[in-house]
Amino acid sequence: MTKINTNLSSSRRKSRKAHFQAPSSVRRVIMSAPLSKELREKHNVRTPLLTQSTSTPKLTQPQVRSIPLRKDDEVIIKRGSNKGREGKIVACYRLKYVIHIERVTREKSNGQSVPIGIAPSKVEVTKLKIDKDRESILERIAKGREATKKKSEASKKA
Repeated sequence: MTKINTNLSSSRRKSRKAHFQAPSSVRRVIMSAPLSKELREKHNVRTPLLTQSTSTPKLTQPQVRSIPLRKDDEVIIKRGSNKGREGKIVACYRLKYVIHIERVTREKSNGQSVPIGIAPSKVEVTKLKIDKDRESILERIAKGREATKKKSEASKKA
């Protein structure tokens, strides 16, 4: 069996190299975090689907599950020693693949306060900073999901 996508490698060495040498635009997408249940409900158009086997409506796949993080988004930490703490993102440090959250700091031995780097996958977005670019991203994600859903329905009928 041949590879479907020849541009992707399954080699550990090449995958790690691609990850750590990724440009900032790719790192932005890697530094995505899941949305909270409230935000998922707000930004989704969930339509009921009736199946032949059951008469109860079954909800379709949610449209937007995660989004790239940016400064001024509000997040809650879901893993680690800071679990449960929430705050606004102060900085997205793409070079280190971490985010800095306000009031999540530690004291150095000289008394100086430094922010703790948190992995973006370990947080959940509770409030988005919405501007026209962010709005268009949410719409684009929803449109893409709708298109793939229509394609899969068409292929099932054929």
